[in-house]
Amino acid sequence: MDFVVDNSWIVPYSPLISKTFKTHCNVEYCNSVKSIKYICKYVTKGSDMAVFGLQSSNTNHEISRYQVGRYVNCNEAIWRIFAFPIHERHPTVVHLAVHLENGQRVYFTASNAMLRAGTPPATTLTSFFAICQSDPFARTLLYSEMPRYYTWNASSKNFQRRKEGDAVPGYPDVRSTDALGRMYTVHPKNDECFYLRLLLVNVREPTSFETLRTVNGVIFPTYRAACEELNLLENDKHWDTTIAEAIISASPSQIRTLFAIIISTCFPSNPCNLWHKYKDNMSEDILHQIRITSRNHDVEINEEIHYCALLLIEDMCYLMYGSLLIRLGMPAPNREMNDAFNRELEREREYDHQELDLVVQKNVPLLNSQQKEVYDTLMKAIDDGNGGLYFLDAPGGTGKTFLMSVVLATVRARSNIAVAFASSGIAATLLEGCRTAHSALKLPLNLQTIEEPTCNITKNSAMAKVSSGTNAQWRINVYKLEALNRTLKYLRNDSRCFGGAMILLSGDFRQTVLPNCQ
Repeated sequence: MDFVVDNSWIVPYSPLISKTFKTHCNVEYCNSVKSIKYICKYVTKGSDMAVFGLQSSNTNHEISRYQVGRYVNCNEAIWRIFAFPIHERHPTVVHLAVHLENGQRVYFTASNAMLRAGTPPATTLTSFFAICQSDPFARTLLYSEMPRYYTWNASSKNFQRRKEGDAVPGYPDVRSTDALGRMYTVHPKNDECFYLRLLLVNVREPTSFETLRTVNGVIFPTYRAACEELNLLENDKHWDTTIAEAIISASPSQIRTLFAIIISTCFPSNPCNLWHKYKDNMSEDILHQIRITSRNHDVEINEEIHYCALLLIEDMCYLMYGSLLIRLGMPAPNREMNDAFNRELEREREYDHQELDLVVQKNVPLLNSQQKEVYDTLMKAIDDGNGGLYFLDAPGGTGKTFLMSVVLATVRARSNIAVAFASSGIAATLLEGCRTAHSALKLPLNLQTIEEPTCNITKNSAMAKVSSGTNAQWRINVYKLEALNRTLKYLRNDSRCFGGAMILLSGDFRQTVLPNCQ
């Protein structure tokens, strides 16, 4: 086989240097930042060598292995011997606390809890108020500008004037540096603290939390009101337009839901103005229901109807986001704190027991022998409190829905909780009080891709109260069933199947099994 030998076969070299030193030698021109490897490696490179040793296979001394493996080249060794700085931070950044009055963090033990609660430690914010009372120069600064002229003494918990830096014109005893002050961020959902931070960014010379809320000699009850007076909040024109457009085609219930979402997540500047402008539109369905119930079409909208709409809005805000209207800058309905929380529980208990008793007395005799056997078995399981998982399998049109309706009516007539769920909205219309599982239990949408799915229900949620005493009837698939099983075990603190609750599944296997086609 013939080979063509050309310059690609030859290692680059310098003919002159190779002839002079009688060896293969090459010269490279290092013209990039990568040339540091030549300085640190080739210049100080010693002879090639290998180090090995024999030891027991069970020896594993981690410290020795680290010391042997630690390599310090000559440059790093010299740098450390002469104690040159390894790193540098510039400029200095000082974190500034943001908290409400008496809202600072306190560390305590069982022995000093009362003392620490009575005399909480000073923070950068309270020290800022204190120094503004005695230092004329500090009163000219914003809170975030303090670290530029003052140092924070962590041991004595106070600000002290800097002794080094550039002189400040007009203040011979004040020195300035390029230090930065960084206030901790606050989420708008923590509303009062958020508006307090907004005031600290814009207001000079505050001497206390009260003076921070004072505008033109008027002490405002909230920091939000002070921000509104100072025009620090943007207008709500875009939210006004959003609700106005929704009124054209949306129902009053949908408008209330939209309004609840806006005030809970979008934090408008003045939600009260939006409420007073559109409260009649949000209350039209309530007025219609009152006219039908009272059979009096002359009833006009009034404050009581607005009050009912306000209650419904607060229920939605609390159940969706855990916020009451008073925390969102809205007038709060006068009721107990946990009334909105118990709304979900009341929904399952507001059935007319006398009417349900009549339904049970009328329909139980209509059950055939097989239906009656199933009915008695389920009632015995509920009475014994043993729970269990049951599956009602029967062809379509044989009375499964009728039987489940009787079971639901019997349980609810006894003032117990029976919840019915279905996979689709169409199926949910077949049973009284039935809802879709995704809506009621907050099931994840990607059930089939999650290894161990659970319902998005916490122990402190409204649905958890309902689930703690639930007897459920389901028309649902296996993934949702597994999610419910894990959730009920967690909510009821019971390791039994479905946490000891009685679960009745209903369906027709004949409609789910595919035929064997040849």
